[in-house]
Amino acid sequence: RSTLFPYTTLFRSASLALVALTGWAQVNPTTTLQGSWSGKLKAGVASLTVVLHLEQADGYVKVTLDSPDQGVKGIPTYKEYLTDDSLAVKMEQLNATYRARLKDGKLDGTFSQMGMSFPLVLERGVPEVKRPQMPKPPYPYETEEVTFVNKADSATLAGTLTWPVGYDKQAKQKPIVVLFVSGSGQQNRDEELMNHKPFLVIADYLARQGIATLRYDDRATGKSVGGDVKNATSEDFARDAAAGLDYLRNRKAFSKVGILGHSEGGTIAFMLGGQKKVDFIVSMAGPTVKGDTLLAAQSNRIFSLSGQPANMTVEKYRQTTAAMKMPWIDWFNDYDPSDNIRKTHCPVFALNGDRDCQVISSLCLPALRQLLPPSKKHLIKEYPGLNHLFQHCTTGLPTEYSQIEETISEEVLKDIAQWLMQQK
Repeated sequence: RSTLFPYTTLFRSASLALVALTGWAQVNPTTTLQGSWSGKLKAGVASLTVVLHLEQADGYVKVTLDSPDQGVKGIPTYKEYLTDDSLAVKMEQLNATYRARLKDGKLDGTFSQMGMSFPLVLERGVPEVKRPQMPKPPYPYETEEVTFVNKADSATLAGTLTWPVGYDKQAKQKPIVVLFVSGSGQQNRDEELMNHKPFLVIADYLARQGIATLRYDDRATGKSVGGDVKNATSEDFARDAAAGLDYLRNRKAFSKVGILGHSEGGTIAFMLGGQKKVDFIVSMAGPTVKGDTLLAAQSNRIFSLSGQPANMTVEKYRQTTAAMKMPWIDWFNDYDPSDNIRKTHCPVFALNGDRDCQVISSLCLPALRQLLPPSKKHLIKEYPGLNHLFQHCTTGLPTEYSQIEETISEEVLKDIAQWLMQQK
């Protein structure tokens, strides 16, 4: 599984994939090009930051690539040649190369892949990453490191319980608590992605508004141990989340226990809502249609924004993913959330950005309105100009995520907090 929902359609269609490469051939004891170089690889509307590292390692120069916009670091390369003013590195698995010569202090070159070539100019240094919303200690609230166990899957989940500002254990009024469930892919408790930590930002904001939260490392990730990942599906991950809910209820420190799920986490939220395990749900870009329908629509939106024909059908998508033989995708393609949504009677706040390329709001929000049992406590809202991470964006393409300084819209944070306070 990949972070959030599968990105394969984007990076393969844009011919910009940077995945695991192999080895290095030429032995160079040193080069004046040693250091880090970075630049933008552009193909149509798609743009990826590329960082090239030349480092001394055991008597030779090792060359690696980072693709920060894809969250990929330390990709090894095969060196065709390396001098003091030029280099060529080869990516055999991708049939790709980068060849460049030093010109006016810059590496002026060409990235080639599968018969296509793109200019790529790299400058010395690594681009500064700015994340102005990142909370910084000291915090005005207490946090507690906790663990809980999903016995059925032999998984021990580690997380951070964040208490509200001014929390008094002796007070009669108990706070509500929200369990955070991340999107697809093994992520840490902050749902860290491309130097963004959305769950940390949300937890910090809610603590300042009097709301407790528990966020945890996904199974076999961070400090969490155990639990099968290779063959796991959303049903398995839902049992992890259910164990977290049970843990919070057993603490007897909270008035109500709810769930905030992002992307696949929204799927899991409605699975547990259908089982009547939660007092309320916040679904951030949660899928509400059958998996294969959602992912075919995702592919077409990304194709269209990347300047390619949006001709993906459900049948074609299923044929493509069948060859991957990935249990998570096979399960997700077949999963229809309709029944669980119909059985969800707790209050729901469902929100989507209208530029979300991964969970299309115009597809999912109307379906949710039809399926969800009516209640005056529900809030279903679409946010103009926001992407899958609820950032203000230009296109909504995942390649923008790392380039945007904002981690999550302040309006979204405010709305979540206000709605949750109404659930007390």
